[in-house]
Amino acid sequence: MARSKRSLVGLLALGALWLPLSAYAEPEPDPAAPPEESPTGTLDDAVEIRGQANSELSETQSRIEVLSDATDDLLTQYQSALRQHESLLIYNHQLDALIAAQEVERTSLEEQTDQIELVSRDVTPLMLRMIDALSAFVSLDVPFLEEERTDRIVELRKLMHRADVTEAEKYRRIMEAYQIENEYGRTIEAYRSTLAQGDKEVTVNFLRVGRIALVYQTLDESEAGVWNQDSRRWQPLEGSSRSAIRNGLRIARKQVAPDLIRLPLPAPKRGEI
Repeated sequence: MARSKRSLVGLLALGALWLPLSAYAEPEPDPAAPPEESPTGTLDDAVEIRGQANSELSETQSRIEVLSDATDDLLTQYQSALRQHESLLIYNHQLDALIAAQEVERTSLEEQTDQIELVSRDVTPLMLRMIDALSAFVSLDVPFLEEERTDRIVELRKLMHRADVTEAEKYRRIMEAYQIENEYGRTIEAYRSTLAQGDKEVTVNFLRVGRIALVYQTLDESEAGVWNQDSRRWQPLEGSSRSAIRNGLRIARKQVAPDLIRLPLPAPKRGEI
């Protein structure tokens, strides 16, 4: 009995010794499982993947920068377009106001044109009558500067037939001629011209004192005369008047200071004073 017990204990001890050794034994490889990689291969793969990721990140960053620059350019263009749009709106508003003002002005000009046509029909005959009256006045006036004054009237008649001259300009020129004639009545003037004496023309010095006296004197002062408006003829003057005429010519030419001169004047008629 005791022997059987010892045999059982010995078997248990051997079993216990064998169990740990079998636990540390390597398992047999599975033919269907993939082969395990070495630690060195795994590290290289990780480095390669990391490099590819960095490259992709760099390309992505470059695209982002390009898109950012393009976005900034588009934003700048958009802001510029907005400013131009606002400027155009203001400009168009100003043009609308200008067009409206021009339309009012055009309407006013059309009305004035219609009125001018009506006025022209009345003013043109008036201007023609004014020229005729001026011509008659010159022909009946004291005969000084006859050629100059006659030529002025001839030019006025030619002016009335010109289509390139406005009615206002024609009227201005006629009034200018009237003003010149008016100035003759309150000025003194000396000029040289010819005087018809029979069949010959004699060069003489004329002295005009307003419209009240017109006298002449030959260049050698040997002869002098005065215009008689009543008889419309030249009357000879005595030698005593030649000194006064000489002084008057000098005064009119501003060669000497103004002074009193004695000239033969026609006596006023009854009712003219």
